[in-house]
Amino acid sequence: MQTPQAGDQRVVRWAPVAFAAGAAVGVLGGMIGLGGAEFRLPLLIMLFGFAALQAVILNKALSLVVVLTALPARLAAVPLSALTPHWAVVVNLLLGSLAGAWIGASWATRMRSSTLYRVLAVLLILITGALIANHVGTLHHVDMPTAATVTVGVVAGFFIGVVAAIMGVAGGELLIPTIVLLFGTDIKIAGSLSLAVSLPTMLVAFARYSRDGSFTVLRRHARLGLILAAGSVTGTVLGGLLLGVVPEVVLVPGLAVLLVLSSLKVWRHATTG
Repeated sequence: MQTPQAGDQRVVRWAPVAFAAGAAVGVLGGMIGLGGAEFRLPLLIMLFGFAALQAVILNKALSLVVVLTALPARLAAVPLSALTPHWAVVVNLLLGSLAGAWIGASWATRMRSSTLYRVLAVLLILITGALIANHVGTLHHVDMPTAATVTVGVVAGFFIGVVAAIMGVAGGELLIPTIVLLFGTDIKIAGSLSLAVSLPTMLVAFARYSRDGSFTVLRRHARLGLILAAGSVTGTVLGGLLLGVVPEVVLVPGLAVLLVLSSLKVWRHATTG
C-alpha cells in the first residue's frame, strides 16, 4: 500500500482508512479516559508512512483538536466552579511543562531521524508503564512540605512537557497520576486539571514546531489530517460511551501489549525507515 500523498485521488483512496484508523485510536483512548494519541503516533509512522518528526507534528495537531473538543464535555461533567479552587495546581505544573514543551520540541527538531525513532520507541514503553500503573492498584497522595511539593511539581511538569512535545501527545497519562500523587486531588478533578495543563503546553510545543520546515506536513496533508481528526473525535466520543464495558483486567493488558509491539516496530524504523 502506497503512503498518502497530497493528490486528491490518493486522499480519496485513503479517506476510509484514515477515518477508521482515527476512530479506532479514539475508541481505544476513550475506553480508558484518554485521547489515544499514544496509539495514533505508531499508526502515522507504520500505516501512513510519515517520517518521525512529521508524524509527531501531525499527532500534536490531532491531539490539540481532540483536547479542544473534549473540554466542553469535560466541563459539563466537572463544572468550572469545581476546578477553580485548584488553580494553583495548574500554575505549578505549567511552570515546568511550558519550558519542557519548548525544549522538547527543540530537541525533536534537531535530532537525526534515526535517533528520534529510537526515542519515540522508548517513550512508548514509558507510556505503557504509566498506563499499567494508572489502572492497576490505587494512587495515594504523597504528603510533603509545600515547598517540596511545588519543586517536585515544576520538575515533573518539565519532564511531562518534554515527553508530550516529543511524542505529540497531550500527556494525560502522566499528568493525571502526578496531580493525584502530588496534590491529593480527586481523580475526576485531576482529569479536568490535566486538560487545563495540556492545552497551553501543547500550544507552546506547536509554536516551536511551527519554526521547523517539517511543519509544512500540516499544509501538505491537510485533508488527510482533517479526516483523521474527524475519526479521532468520533472514536473518542464512542470510546467514552463504552467506558467500563470491557473490563480493565482485559483492556489494559491488551493495550499494553499493543503499545509494546508498536514500540518495537517504531524502533526498527531507525534502521529501515
